[in-house]
Amino acid sequence: MRVLVTGGAGFIGSEIVRTLAHAGHEAVVLDALLPSAHGGSAVRRAAVEGRGRMIIADVRDREAVDRALLGVDVVCHQAAMVGLGKDFADAPQYVGCNDLGTAVLLAAMAAAGVRSLVLAGSMVVYGEGRYSCPRHGGVRPGPRAEADLVAGRFEPRCPDCGAELVSGLVAEDAPADPRNVYAATKLTQEHLAAAWARATGGSAVSLRYHNVYGPGMPRDTPYAGVASFFRSALARGESPRVFEDGRQRRDFIHVRDVACANAVAVEAVGGRGPGSFAAYNTGSGEPHTIGEMAAALAAAHGGPAPVVTGEYRLGDVRHVTADSRRLREELGWKPEVGFAEGMVEFAAAPQREATEALPA
Repeated sequence: MRVLVTGGAGFIGSEIVRTLAHAGHEAVVLDALLPSAHGGSAVRRAAVEGRGRMIIADVRDREAVDRALLGVDVVCHQAAMVGLGKDFADAPQYVGCNDLGTAVLLAAMAAAGVRSLVLAGSMVVYGEGRYSCPRHGGVRPGPRAEADLVAGRFEPRCPDCGAELVSGLVAEDAPADPRNVYAATKLTQEHLAAAWARATGGSAVSLRYHNVYGPGMPRDTPYAGVASFFRSALARGESPRVFEDGRQRRDFIHVRDVACANAVAVEAVGGRGPGSFAAYNTGSGEPHTIGEMAAALAAAHGGPAPVVTGEYRLGDVRHVTADSRRLREELGWKPEVGFAEGMVEFAAAPQREATEALPA
């Protein structure tokens, strides 16, 4: 098949392109090569090499998207601004890149008759993960109060009785509750994809990535995940700074496993039937705390050891870990890179240089 990969020169997108090529598919890459993801000109040239047909343009450029869709069977939509950014002033750029960009792409797909979409979703759409109270059973705590965070009270409490909660795995049927701008844009992307599928008779799959890490993550940028922050600090000879108490639970998944999930979804999405939309958690199934990840990465790198700071970000959630059984059972995917193995590799892997420049 011919697959259009938007953002195909990026951290995850470039791995997807390689995986698709190994599976015998032809990839077409549409990427704006933004400095916030690709750094200087040398990095940009390296990002282009070996990618086959490539169109350097923003996904909001309808004319460029129309050209990129010629002869395409499936679209794998990875182009997006990621992370929490610096502050709320970034909101227009996030909405423009992620939501307007997705709308332009879907409109072009509708006109071109391309009816299969694999979307880079995110676990951030859930807000907090799954919790249970000994007295009230399953509960959904609201956003944590800043006064609690200042006082070092990081764990959510039962909204009914105030008791301590037990965190569990969140499944795809959990209600969405985005807690920051990035999360809101990722949920909007899913709503747009579902609306497109119903209106055109297309089929769409959203892979809700958990914390993706691996070789080629951008370095020294606020628009990246916690694994990139820690690895960047180690590369500078500094201790990774772990926020809160380091006991926040996440699911860290290797970029190669995410790329394989996309390849499986690309081959399966067309057979799901017209007007269909499905979301799949895409995680390793091995929850770890952020403190554990920082310690493993620092040890594999040879130090320095992480520092637990007690700092916090209001947009962060405490615990969110995936139940990825649906993806395994329905599409036959399973992760191959274990946590320990992946951290050892990542500790020595090169990162791509990046700058803090935002899209114009």
